Order: sequence, then structure tokens, then C-alpha cells
Amino acid sequence: MYDIVIIGCGIVGAAAAYALSKYELRVAVLEKENDVAVATTKANSAIIHAGYDPKPGTLMAKLNVEGAMLAKELCEALDVPHNQCGALVLAFSQQEIFTLESLLQNGRTNGVQGLRILDKAQVLTLEPNLSGDVLAALYVPSTMIVSPWEYGLALVETAVKNGVELRRECEVIDITKVGDGYKILTNQDEIYAHYIINAAGLYADKIHNMVEEEQFAIQPDRGEYFLLDKSEGQRVNHVIFQCPTNSGKGVLVAPTVHGNLIVGPNSVKISDADDLATTTAGLDFVKKMAQKSVPDIDFRANIRNFAGNRTKTARRDFIIEEAKNAKGFINLAGIGSPGLSAAPAIAKMAEQLLKDSGLELQEKQNFINTRNRMRFNALSPGEKAALVARDSAYGTVICRCETVTEGEIRDALQSSIPPKSVDAVKRHCGAGMGRCQGGFCGPRVVEMLAAHYESSPTEILQDGAGTQILTSETKGGCGRDE
Repeated sequence: MYDIVIIGCGIVGAAAAYALSKYELRVAVLEKENDVAVATTKANSAIIHAGYDPKPGTLMAKLNVEGAMLAKELCEALDVPHNQCGALVLAFSQQEIFTLESLLQNGRTNGVQGLRILDKAQVLTLEPNLSGDVLAALYVPSTMIVSPWEYGLALVETAVKNGVELRRECEVIDITKVGDGYKILTNQDEIYAHYIINAAGLYADKIHNMVEEEQFAIQPDRGEYFLLDKSEGQRVNHVIFQCPTNSGKGVLVAPTVHGNLIVGPNSVKISDADDLATTTAGLDFVKKMAQKSVPDIDFRANIRNFAGNRTKTARRDFIIEEAKNAKGFINLAGIGSPGLSAAPAIAKMAEQLLKDSGLELQEKQNFINTRNRMRFNALSPGEKAALVARDSAYGTVICRCETVTEGEIRDALQSSIPPKSVDAVKRHCGAGMGRCQGGFCGPRVVEMLAAHYESSPTEILQDGAGTQILTSETKGGCGRDE
């Protein structure tokens, strides 16, 4: 019997797993997909927000500011790419300047440091590629960009090293109260736990409704994006926001930690939480709004469009609480933006809720709180030569766009959470992340996955279940006449 079962391994479930791995507990994480951080966590704006936007007094406000500080510490300790580049919130009218002043006071009330309003000349000195129609901007120096999927992966990898059990492709079907705990029926087996943390994201309401009557409902909200080539990566040096509306923080333009430019999202209510379609209308809207901020973006440099679905509820705040009629069942639900920013603070609050519910927490003496990932392309020429001399696999470049080597992919496959698909290899070590989006390295990655798992290439997935790339072999031998 587990002390705690965490349902869902997006950024919130991963942060909870990391936090609880500090204690002498038996913890399991159940993730219905074949990899971690593959839903909302991987498909967002990749920003650790400062916390000027949430309404003072809400959980969003409190946990955003606290979580952003913790996120920076975690990224440094766990070797997660991040950059505190700062942000500018633009005003294009006198009314929007009033909005900036309101956001300034809001942020100061929430405890955000360093906020100030810049005039037009100051804004254009910082960012000369912005529209000449800009009148002023709120400067937010503590805003940070991050690799969101690697952030989630780093948290859960470290948790696994500390003894947490991760079960992938493990979908929860039903939950029953038994004695002083719960029986969790999955597509794999039955699991028993004294406590449950519900971090199921877009499906948190359905998981909650397995233990008591409905208390909240998730409304999925889709956002569509452009990801532009590194040739556009220096178009802006800060995260560029427009004034927020009731729909959210609006369309942004921002550099990424990988050197690209990200543009988006829009906001569209949808009925199917798995609907990740990108649409002509949606992308046209994103493009039009982005050009209001940065007119000269070269959208011909687009290398990928994608969509991510976010969780919204009628409460308009995070739902972090023990279920009313299910003791020991902790909901971490309705975690829309700024959930990526707040995740470590949400995990700390979950710890306290577990303690309040009767769980005893005894700290481990040998907790692992660091992580390092070897990135060949970041090494100096001398370091590269020395590494290749020790292990020739690092001398074979598989992904030319990002200079990812055979050794790095092999390391990922031998890690505590080995990737199971081509896209998972991309997230775990960057192969396929570049301009050609795997067009060159994809076949070699398929070969390496097939060899590692001792399977046929026809069984290798692009990403999730049912995404086989190859259907059959069309040529025997090496494909030439003997």
C-alpha cells in the first residue's frame, strides 16, 4: 500500500512528486500517457510569470509570486534551461496606460519586485523592433523563460531517483474508499493508497467525481502558437505582452531558451480536452495581434504550429483543497495560467494539506536535490574533443540542427525515465527540435528506439498511443540488387 498516489504527471504532479520525495514515504505517480509533461505542460508560452496580473488575495496571486522564486532555484539546482529576461506589458492608448498603472499597483500588492512604468522612448530603446504606436510599458524584470517540458521532466526524474515510483501508460478508471485509504482501479492493476493527490489537469474534475459529488467542472480552453526559427530569435529580447483582458494575458511575442521566437496564444473554449487542432482562423488572429506589438516578425520563418489546452473553472482561481467528503483526497485542480510558475508553491501547499489530514512527514537524510544533463553543443571545443576521445558515441551527430549526438540520445534511453517515442526523445534531449523538425534525424532516432526496446521500427511511435510512423517494410536487405 502506498502512502500517497499522485494522479497526473504534468508540472503540478511532477512538482508534488519532487516535494514529497524529500520524505520517508512510499509514493507513486500515475500518468496515463507514455511520457511526462506531455499535455498543458509542454504546450504553453514557456514563461515563469512574475505575478503582477492575478487578483490580490487569490491563491493565484500568492502562489504565483512564491512559486516563481522557487522555480528559479529549482531550475538552477536541476540544470533546467532558463533565462530571467524580463517582460514588457505594452500600452497603445491612454486607457491602456491606466491599465498599466493598475497592474503596477496590483503587482506591488502581490509582492512583485522591481516593477516600473517606462515611457515610449525608454521602451523603444530596450526593444527597437516594437511598433512605433507603443505609448508606454510596464517593465517586469523578474519574468523568466524556461524549457517547460524539461522542467517537469527534471522534477520527476529527481523524484524517481529519490524513490518515487512512476507508472506511465497507467490510466485511472475508478476510485473506491476502503478503510483508511483508497482502492484505485487502473488499466494495469489495482493500487491502494492512504492519500491521493489529484493533479490530473484537464481531467481533474472527472477524477474528483470518482470520490464524491461534483464540486467543480473543467472548461478546456485552447491556445494556438507559432514557433519561429532561430533566425527570428533575436527579434525581441524580453517577453512582450499586450494588456491583459478577461480572456487572459493575450497574444505575446517572446524569445525561447532554445533561441527561437514563440508567438501566441489565442483563447478558444472547446468541448473536447484532447482537441489540439490548429486552425487558419486562430493562427491568423495570433499573427494579426502579434504584429500589433512587433510589426516586422517574419512569419515565413515559422517551423511549427501547435496548440495547448488550458484548464479553466467557474471559480477563476486555483482549486487546492481536501475533498469535502473524502478525507485524504487532495485536489490540485483548475491550474491554468500561472500554473507553470506556481507549481512548486502549489506542491508546498499540498504538503501542508496532507499534514493537516494526518500524514506524518519525516525528512530523508540522503535526499538528492541536484541534477546535471550533458549538452554536447554547449561544451567548448576542447571539452568536446576530450569527451569524444573517451566515448566515440558523442562524436556521431544525429540531429544536425541542434547538434545532438548519439551519446546524448543513448544517455536519455538509459535514464531513470527513458523516452518511448520520437517526440519524447525530442523533449528529453533536443533531437528534432531544430529547423527541419526531425526531417533529417527522425529515421535514425527510430532505429535507436527500436534497438533499445528490441522491437520492430513499425512499433515505434511518433508520440502518444496510435501514432506509429511506419506500417511495413517495403524493401528487403539494404535495398539494392545483389
